[in-house]
Amino acid sequence: MLLIDQLAERKITEASARGEFDNLPGEGRPLVLDDDSLVPEDLRVAWRLLKNSGFLPEEISLRREIASLDGMLAAAVSTEQRETLGRRMNYLLMKLHRGGTDSPVFQEAFYRQKLARK
Repeated sequence: MLLIDQLAERKITEASARGEFDNLPGEGRPLVLDDDSLVPEDLRVAWRLLKNSGFLPEEISLRREIASLDGMLAAAVSTEQRETLGRRMNYLLMKLHRGGTDSPVFQEAFYRQKLARK
């Protein structure tokens, strides 16, 4: 163990013995940790900054909007609404597909099933 690690551990142990960690907010509850183990170490800081600032990758934004449109299509009552929402859905699916994803959304049977339900 490095000298700095030993000093940090000693300071933490001393503070704990003095009770400085008692009655902290969230005490006794599990920590909510983001699992970024699949993100390369050199990109983790950048990804965390983008995430904390509310940025979403385009693919996720598109998928969210597609899911929202799916719900609106199910609730649409007029043919005109369904056609308008269907055109938007087709555009978003094309845009998502052009991004190079191999999502099951683009498998022909799945796509036809979605359109048939609408």
